[in-house]
Amino acid sequence: MRMVQCVVLKREAPGLERPVYPGELGARIWKNISKEAWQRWVAHQTMLINEYRLVPIEPKARKFLESEMEKFLFGAGATKPEGYVEPAK
Repeated sequence: MRMVQCVVLKREAPGLERPVYPGELGARIWKNISKEAWQRWVAHQTMLINEYRLVPIEPKARKFLESEMEKFLFGAGATKPEGYVEPAK
């Protein structure tokens, strides 16, 4: 199992099994993001797609999601849509 020093979790954790995103950003994700952090991003991305009713194949939506992904994984964290309420579990 490949271990990485995850920048999201701020600790060593199991890394991704394979690259999940192309290009330079994908390389940074591969080297610095754990499976757990990636799963957190996927859940956040799903919420963004649903709340903003995004169509992921549209260039504008893809650019927005990539920007949010970079903030979530490497920045100060992504924000939730205004007025968003967590679903009851």
